[in-house]
Amino acid sequence: MLRDINGLKGYTIHATDGELGVVDEFYFDDQSWNIRYLVVRTGGWLSSRKVLISVAALKREPDWRSRSLPVLLTREQVRNSPDIDTDKTVTRLHELELHKHYAWPLYWGEGFYAASMSGGTLFPENPEAEERAGATQDRETPPQTHLQSTSAVTGYRLHAADGTIGHVENFILDDARWAIRYLVAGTGNWLPGRQVLVSPHWIESVDWETSEVFVDLTRLAIEASPQYDPSRPVSEDYESELYDHYGRPKLENIAGRAAAAPRSGRR
Repeated sequence: MLRDINGLKGYTIHATDGELGVVDEFYFDDQSWNIRYLVVRTGGWLSSRKVLISVAALKREPDWRSRSLPVLLTREQVRNSPDIDTDKTVTRLHELELHKHYAWPLYWGEGFYAASMSGGTLFPENPEAEERAGATQDRETPPQTHLQSTSAVTGYRLHAADGTIGHVENFILDDARWAIRYLVAGTGNWLPGRQVLVSPHWIESVDWETSEVFVDLTRLAIEASPQYDPSRPVSEDYESELYDHYGRPKLENIAGRAAAAPRSGRR
């Protein structure tokens, strides 16, 4: 099902032995637009510290009615997790610490550290192997990131091929894949009172330094696009109509593939 990401803020995160806190925001991979982590604001039990929880921990069925997301973690695991400042850049080295602590498989790279989100051995169990893996890490894992915060990207300027169309106001999430299906754009004075949906597949480039997104659509096409009603769930019929309008490949032909990585920098 497709869900409004802002509507997931405030959901309660339940460990196997009690409540952890509530969802504050999300981190997504700017190469695939898949959600990688939930930022959870803990309560008084952990001095309201913010912690990162991988979507790999969401192995139990969410309780959408009670706004609850159970995770296969204990409160003690979270208490002892690396203290990562989510107000600063979360680097790959931070992620390595986190994944090693929880024994989560990584989602990037090749060789020893490569693994799918669904499982697999990640870290060695003997010192010699750890030393070799550490050397591999130093060679293959630069201290950089491809993580972006949904809160930080909210407000980015959106540009069509022939002019500005508005700002990012929200995101639409595919809760089966934990992938961003659409950016929700507020069109401001250009189309007062309207919001439009933009698929990551239609993004030509993103300039993360200047907070701008460039899409491969014209203002005229966007203006004539099917009306999006934020008060109603995005239906399959609406998606088909949207893709037909833009003359893009049908959603069912691309939904199983990761969104193409947008190029960095302006065109």
